[in-house]
Amino acid sequence: MIPTTRRRCAAVLVMMLVAFVGSPGIAFAHGIGGSAADLSVWEFVPLGIEHMLLGWDHLLFIGGVVLLAGELGRAAKLITVFVLGHSATLIIATLAEWQINATAVDVVIALSVAFVGVVGWIGRPRRWWGFGTAVLAFGLVHGLGLSTRLQALGLPEDGMLTRVIAFNVGIELGQLLAIVAMVLLGKLLARVITWSHAERATHGGFVAVGLVAAMLLAVLAVTGVTGEERAESVGSCSVGARATTYSAEGGGHPDKKFYGPAETYPETDFGHVLGDGYVLVHYPATLPKAHVAELKKLITGPDGTGMLAGPASEQDELLKAVNAQDQLECDEFDLPALRRFTANWHAELKGTTSN
Repeated sequence: MIPTTRRRCAAVLVMMLVAFVGSPGIAFAHGIGGSAADLSVWEFVPLGIEHMLLGWDHLLFIGGVVLLAGELGRAAKLITVFVLGHSATLIIATLAEWQINATAVDVVIALSVAFVGVVGWIGRPRRWWGFGTAVLAFGLVHGLGLSTRLQALGLPEDGMLTRVIAFNVGIELGQLLAIVAMVLLGKLLARVITWSHAERATHGGFVAVGLVAAMLLAVLAVTGVTGEERAESVGSCSVGARATTYSAEGGGHPDKKFYGPAETYPETDFGHVLGDGYVLVHYPATLPKAHVAELKKLITGPDGTGMLAGPASEQDELLKAVNAQDQLECDEFDLPALRRFTANWHAELKGTTSN
């Protein structure tokens, strides 16, 4: 018999582990970023695996469901219901190009973690159909979150369905790997932790992490990050809320990434990909040739992933970059600032911070 103090410390350690898993990128819980426009169908499978294994909110929800189920047969049924829910909305929302507020979805997902914890704290349900219905409902919301993040990467219109299905296959493979790891870890910890309240205390950890994450997300959604705060990390340029608008009606993906000073960039295509997570760069048609060459090299090179550029005849700024939320304006030709602005945006989509 392990001494009571050691058993309780082990239980607290498990709760801290749960909190630690939830803490990195607590405001943005998804592990994908950059651009997926040039990926093949098969490359979407590892992308889905990566997303699932780096998405702490999905993992905690699944872990809570498995822990609450108490037996593998029941857990398999509940996870199947969850899979049906998030697969349906992932595919439908992506194909329909539904643009859902990502933060609102993340708040609901965080609350789903807290919900599972509350149910576990109270005790296992006597009738599982009600809990199964809740799991299905949260699965539908999780699917919207998956779709929102996937669309932010940019998807080619040709073969979109097969790519979404491949991404979903990756999600399920990552989920299966996570469940196997959880079950094995659970069996290992069961031999070490014999404190009678350990399971209930772990459910309390789910409640705490879910509620804290939901509150932080809500606060970030209301307060946001000011342009002055962001300007410190973008060299000589300033950053504010996006003021530039585009017409996206009838648009698709542009034929190329860089449009020269004498060309007209396709506004509807630019507007179409703005919601896919792209950064759109504009420069005056009178920009010196040397600067145009430098900008073209950046946009068309390996560091230009997720970027497009085109001239703007009435633009005073030497550089202007736009993403779905923010706008960078540079009175000097500051390519390092443009790179940092783009890196910050892709890191935000991925759920990390750019150094």
